[in-house]
Amino acid sequence: MSERGRPRAFDRAEALQKAMLVFWDKGYQAASLTDLTEAMGIGSPSLYAAFGSKEGLYREAVDLYEASESDEIAGPLSLAATAREAIEGYLMASAAVFTRPGRPPGCMVVLSAVNAVGVGDETSAKLREMRAQSVTAIAARLRSAAAAGELDAGLDAEAIASYYVTVQQGMSIQARDGATRPQLEAIARGAMAAWEGLTRAAA
Repeated sequence: MSERGRPRAFDRAEALQKAMLVFWDKGYQAASLTDLTEAMGIGSPSLYAAFGSKEGLYREAVDLYEASESDEIAGPLSLAATAREAIEGYLMASAAVFTRPGRPPGCMVVLSAVNAVGVGDETSAKLREMRAQSVTAIAARLRSAAAAGELDAGLDAEAIASYYVTVQQGMSIQARDGATRPQLEAIARGAMAAWEGLTRAAA
């Protein structure tokens, strides 16, 4: 005979995956405890016992997103043969991932800039740092290309990286508003048309 009142066992990893999708779709504030517990298949006491708080659950969901959803986008930055191919691959992969069937549109981390209202200072700082990582990674790729003689040595790597990350973040917002993969790919091609001018060092 089971113990009366004993919490029902659940798969924590599976519950976290489901919570990630709710937060990704609705954002932090709009995702109610009812939304979360219904999706996760647990009650509020189990949620608090396992994750501490709604914000604790959100932080873990963001970490899971970063670990499980971002490699496809970031991959071209290190795998592509040239810097231009790396940036184009980054944007094209973003277009594909942001419109993937069975997933909420857009990027959870990018969207957190506008839909993570209500989180504490520590979580806000974590999200800002995560969004800044893309600029850091692209700038590093550009500097490596410049050091190898592929690009002009005097280029402004930070400015170029910021430009392409801004394009990619805009693509995330467009995806949330219903843009299709071909529409996002057209945006990416438009951004790549500026490559030669952007990567030419100032005289």
